[in-house]
Formats: sequence, C-alpha cells, structure tokens
Amino acid sequence: MRLKKKVVVITGGSKGLGKALASEFVKEGSVVVISARNRKELWNTARECRAIPFVADITKEQNIMSLAKFVKKRLGRIDVWVNNAGVTIPHSDIDGITSEAAHNVMEVNFFGTFYGLQAVIPIMKKQHHGTIVNIISMSALVGRPRSLMYSSSKWAARGLTEGIRMALKPKRISIIAVHPGGMKTTIFGKHLPQGYDDWMEPDFVAKKIIQNLKRAKPREEIVIHR
Repeated sequence: MRLKKKVVVITGGSKGLGKALASEFVKEGSVVVISARNRKELWNTARECRAIPFVADITKEQNIMSLAKFVKKRLGRIDVWVNNAGVTIPHSDIDGITSEAAHNVMEVNFFGTFYGLQAVIPIMKKQHHGTIVNIISMSALVGRPRSLMYSSSKWAARGLTEGIRMALKPKRISIIAVHPGGMKTTIFGKHLPQGYDDWMEPDFVAKKIIQNLKRAKPREEIVIHR
C-alpha cells in the first residue's frame, strides 16, 4: 500500500505507540487524525507530529462515532483506521483485582476496539475500500496469570478481529492484527513490570507496522518482538 495522501485515524494517539505511529504516517505523507481524551496532551502531540487532533473518549460510543463523522466530513474518506488506545492495571492475582478496574480494562481494550469498528466500517463499505489495524498484544496469544484482565481483554479483541476479518473479506476491507511484545509506554504508570528496561521502544514497533502496511500485500497478522 502506498501511504502518501492516505487519510489515517489513530485512537490513543497522544502518546506511546499512537504518537509514534502518527509521526511515521506523517513522514510517509499521510494525512493523520489523532484522538485521545486528554485535550492538552492531544494538542501538544498534534503540533509536534503535524496531525489533526480530535478529543474523544474511547469508552464513549458516541465520541467515536463523532470522530469518524468528523474525519469523513473534513477529509472525505478514511483509508486507514488504527484501533490503538489501551490500558492495563498492575500485575496481580485475581483476588487483587477490583470489579471497577476489570470493567475499565474491558471498556477501553475491547469495547474501544468494538466502537472503532462500528464507527468506521459503514464508511469503508460505502467507499469500497479501507484498512483497519487493531493493536492487540502477544498477551492475546498465551495465558498471562499475573495480567489476567489485560490478557482477557486482548483475547476478546483478537476474537472480534478474526470474526470481523472473515465478514469483511468480500467488501475489500482489510483487517490487520498487530501483536507487540513488551513495549516501553506510559500504560503502566509507576508500576513497571519486571524486565521493562529491555522492552521495545514505541518507534521500533511503529516502524514495523508501517513496513507491513507498505507491502504489496500486507500480512493480516504480525507479531513484533525483539
């Protein structure tokens, strides 16, 4: 795929992998729209990356619908949509996880992806093309006994991705699942996992995602690790 002049939307685009992806897409000549709920962080990143900001909370269905409508009205189409926003909680046994924390992880990691798909697929169907990139995780490929909710939410997102891919094949809409390994982002806050210092930089992961998209036929599933 040639990325020059492609219209790209990235959720969770104000920091971490989302910010790195925005920078890489802009370098390729894409027109990039980034969304996040923190207005100040979002606008700072937009200025730095030369992207278009749109404030939206990934857990609010109407926010994400408004994001898609904004991009379609302003730019005329959506070529690439990246479901990137994600959260986690500190590693814990199941008896250390509150129901509130569990629900929040599912709301962001699973329902955020679900809302993104619901918002963009009707637009891509009408324009008869499009690529959706779901940032999932290697945690969706193996069990994680100390990262139960994060892993569970990513397994759910993986199941959603595989089902949607099958449904959209006749519509010329591609669904790409990205499974990064350990990555240095602010998702962990102060609770850094063991081995964090040896994990991948977001820029490294972003470049791998862009390399795949630029292939004549991008791979539908990619695992990224050191």
